[in-house]
Amino acid sequence: MQHAAMLYRYASFWWRSGNAHGLHSPFVFNLYCFIIHHEGHFLAYDAVENLREELLQDHRVLEVTDFGAGSHAGATRKRKISDIARTAAKPARLGQLLFRLANHFKPATILELGTSLGLTTGYLGLARTSAALYTFEGCPAIAAQARRNFRKLGLENVTLVEGNLDHTLAPTLAGLDQVDFVFFDGNHRLKPTLRYFEQCLTKAHEGSVFVFDDIYWSAEMAQAWKQIKEHPRVLLTIDLFYLGLVFFRTNQPKQHFSLRF
Repeated sequence: MQHAAMLYRYASFWWRSGNAHGLHSPFVFNLYCFIIHHEGHFLAYDAVENLREELLQDHRVLEVTDFGAGSHAGATRKRKISDIARTAAKPARLGQLLFRLANHFKPATILELGTSLGLTTGYLGLARTSAALYTFEGCPAIAAQARRNFRKLGLENVTLVEGNLDHTLAPTLAGLDQVDFVFFDGNHRLKPTLRYFEQCLTKAHEGSVFVFDDIYWSAEMAQAWKQIKEHPRVLLTIDLFYLGLVFFRTNQPKQHFSLRF
């Protein structure tokens, strides 16, 4: 049932989405053509993907505590690292897009709401080794493995905040002057997603970039994405189906784009 619903949402997206043809916004055209669809290779890709291959062969079992909406793959309390790497980690294509976005916008402060094994953290951290990167993970066993993975990648700019995101996000934000880049992947339910968005919005500025994962993962996430687009501070969005990009640029009218990726 869930698979059929996702196929319907994707077909609907494909019908209304477009490509670079007809893009009249120079900002969106350049971002879409040269960053989103960039086909070059960065050495950081190899480091993260080599780690992914290692994790896919790691059959140790972890005790998993899940504070989010769960997994379509049927998560259980005991899970192999290899299974987490296969079903919960972001695919290379999306991780590398996040790398390019961070590399392009050059944020000084990055938040990642949802660490998992840290592969996406690796892409973000290697894109901006000078940035302060805060990543949030609720499960102690997964957090411990993520820290080991950060050491393997040589990441020294990552602070892993462990615990329920409902309790850890607000105090972390309170200690920051502003946030430049936020990747939302911590909870796939309507109310928590909107709550985290509103909390991070208090530290956003005109140049901030918010990226939402799995915006069509469920009816609740689709509704959350709709409400985020309607927020008065949100002036530009790019819907890539798998990810939603949010900008606060005040030098243009409110616009929403659905683009194929």
